[in-house]
Amino acid sequence: MDAKPESAEPVAPESVSPETDLAAREAAYEKFVWDNLKRNYLGNYLHGMLGMTGFRLVNAPTFLPAYIHQVSGSNTIVGLALALQQFGGVVAPIFTGSQVEHRKKVMPAAMWMGGLGRVAILCIALSGWFLKGPALTTALLFFIGMFGLFMGAQRVVFSLLLSKVIPLSRRGRLQAWRSFTGSMIAAVLAWVAGKYFVGKNLFGNGYSTTFVFAFVLTSLGLSALQILLREPEPPTTRPQARFRDRLRDFPQLIAQDRSYGFFLLVQMLSSSARIATPFYILFVGRLMPLTGELIGTLTTILLVADMLSNLLWGNIGDRTGFRLVLLFAMVIWLAATVLLLEVHALPAIYLAFFGLGAAQAGYLMSTQTMILEFGAREDLPMRIAVSATAESITATAGPLIGGWMADLFGYNFVFGASVGMLAMALLILLGAVPEPRTARLAAL
Repeated sequence: MDAKPESAEPVAPESVSPETDLAAREAAYEKFVWDNLKRNYLGNYLHGMLGMTGFRLVNAPTFLPAYIHQVSGSNTIVGLALALQQFGGVVAPIFTGSQVEHRKKVMPAAMWMGGLGRVAILCIALSGWFLKGPALTTALLFFIGMFGLFMGAQRVVFSLLLSKVIPLSRRGRLQAWRSFTGSMIAAVLAWVAGKYFVGKNLFGNGYSTTFVFAFVLTSLGLSALQILLREPEPPTTRPQARFRDRLRDFPQLIAQDRSYGFFLLVQMLSSSARIATPFYILFVGRLMPLTGELIGTLTTILLVADMLSNLLWGNIGDRTGFRLVLLFAMVIWLAATVLLLEVHALPAIYLAFFGLGAAQAGYLMSTQTMILEFGAREDLPMRIAVSATAESITATAGPLIGGWMADLFGYNFVFGASVGMLAMALLILLGAVPEPRTARLAAL
């Protein structure tokens, strides 16, 4: 056996250059990520699968809009509820980003924000059993707003956690498989919820029963993440700064990366196109009786589309980058909206909802992953926050304006506005946003 090489003389700490020290910390960080990848992959998979199952039941453009419309009888109130949900995404991400960007560990904040968001779902469910009339409407609006607030904060911390523990080359497949299995469970549960929970008004309020199931599933996912995840400490972080000082940095953060600035514009236009989202199911209700079984069936179709398409989106994204995924998703979203608007036969409605489900899956996966690939790592928390806030500003105004427009001008006008904003976003994506992964590799 060869003799061991003689040990090098120990190097005095003061003789280690900052560059050498940083390189050593970067190497230790990478080693920690790969050493704990299986455990962290499983934790993120279970959290995403169970969490997305529950959140899909709440966020699907079927159960919650139909429930609020049943309680209030107003398109404007439906729009207000969805606007309040999105408003939390305006306020929370910037504040959350400024509070976690200097921290070595963000898992405690993730548990708090995720836990409070799940409590809001439970309160939505309990309100349906204990309140009636205007009091129920008011409570639903309040707790939907709280749900949006905590989900806005959660978006920042969980995106940051994902970027820390899952290497870039594995993120697409992780999101694809957890979305596939989560959507498969949610699709079955949505059909059951529509036919048996809502259709038979189980336990006196089928919608409340559905949201309790959502609460249980999302809570199990959060518990799995807390047990399994091992979070590394990054080699570098930004120094802590005051919230208002970080607000002043936003223009520079956007201006220093032209591609990111245009990507931000694409996000804002696309989220504005959600002006029509709460009214897909209500539009169908104008064409035919909106039974619990039909709501469950259309929700199932949305989730099956999400389930099947995510495998495709994840593989495309890992191979080529996620700009192509975003491009395909926006084209399908536009086409499905036009189909729903123009062709009113039941098979065409099913196809349109399938397209909407696939498009939303691709849009969410691509935008949430692309944002991790622009700019420097130290700026990632605030870059996520800026995107979440900008997207939420337009997503907040959209449903509120959409409800008002639907009451005044009808659903056709709202759908037409959505198509126009999607078309503008598509043109900007094609002309001004290169694939960030390719651009970053070319700069190395």
